[in-house]
Amino acid sequence: QPPPHGHHPPPHGHHQPPPHAGYHHQPPPPHQSGYQRQPSGPHPGQYPPPPAQGGYPPPHGGGGYPPQYPPHGGTAPPPPGPPPGVDPTLWSWFKSVDQDNSGSITSLELRQALVNNNWSHFNEETCRLLVGMFDKDRNGTIDIEEFVSLWKYIQDWKGCFDRFDSDRSGNIDASELQQALLAFGYRVSVNFCSLCTRVFDRNDQNSMKFDDFIQCCVMIKGLTESFQRLDTQRSGVVNINYETVSVLVLKCNTLFT
Repeated sequence: QPPPHGHHPPPHGHHQPPPHAGYHHQPPPPHQSGYQRQPSGPHPGQYPPPPAQGGYPPPHGGGGYPPQYPPHGGTAPPPPGPPPGVDPTLWSWFKSVDQDNSGSITSLELRQALVNNNWSHFNEETCRLLVGMFDKDRNGTIDIEEFVSLWKYIQDWKGCFDRFDSDRSGNIDASELQQALLAFGYRVSVNFCSLCTRVFDRNDQNSMKFDDFIQCCVMIKGLTESFQRLDTQRSGVVNINYETVSVLVLKCNTLFT
């Protein structure tokens, strides 16, 4: 359910940084601080679209439910319904990837539920990142309520990805990434975007898939927030030593481990 057209990803209500180089007036999509959320998601009573584009779970038999076999000489009990307020379609997808029926899913199980435009599964790093962002009780898994929030987050990102995938290739190249980051308020060069594309390009195509686009933008946002804490004058320039740079890099790397 991509957000409405326009180049302003959805908010989330923390501070708005000033318009200096490297800062963003309206940063990338949802969930995280500083984002400016726009209305997204289906109208009341509507389900998400069928799994036919990036971020949607791959198709499963039986509408996403695991097969139900009736006991010998009897009938199968009806599958449990979703918790109150949970979309039945999301509930069926959640249950289909909760392989051990624990009521929560790991990053590996989440990976089975999410695909890119070319039907490749999300990469493991992005799935660990997403679980870490939405795992409120820090137990290494997400339950159905956390999964619902994660799903909305992914669909907000999908709307941004589709808007800037101008050639409809299903990938984002350096030029398209620059347009996206500029729209988010990041004043970055095409050389910087080319570097990002090379770092997150897993297929040597000079472009990145949807899952890598999420990972790249979350990394940039994390680095920006760390930089802002040091840039007390909001000038866009700081003087830092080697150890401080190392701490920034290490903190960024912990996002993906």
